[in-house]
Amino acid sequence: MPNFATENLEIFINDVLKEDLKYLDRYITKYNEEIMEFVQLKNTIQTLQEHQPTGYKTQMNIGANLFMEAKVDDLNTILVDIGKGVFIPFTLEEALRFIDFKIKILTKECDVLREESIKKRSELKVTLMYIAEEEKLNEIENP
Repeated sequence: MPNFATENLEIFINDVLKEDLKYLDRYITKYNEEIMEFVQLKNTIQTLQEHQPTGYKTQMNIGANLFMEAKVDDLNTILVDIGKGVFIPFTLEEALRFIDFKIKILTKECDVLREESIKKRSELKVTLMYIAEEEKLNEIENP
């Protein structure tokens, strides 16, 4: 005979805990991707400073996969997306400081999400252990 409390716990696991974990995992992944973009930007800036101080040549997509040769002579300032599609001109040093700051903030926010994910996983494990114990007791009482 199914236990009403066990059924409610199973619903809680599937409708609440597992959905919360999916939500947290999605945002952890999003934060990690953003952190990696900033790390890549930092590496690019450092490479430009060390190996391309006078500029560089590149190809620029001008639309419909049509490329045009471009030359960058001035590396004193770059535009950095600070969020929400807003670009701010920074010197390379300012950009590196901003990037380090942004990486620290995103990492701390991601750590909070990871801690919350650990708590949810613990709640899930305890709930599953309770259900297993409840089923064992039911088997002993009702052979």
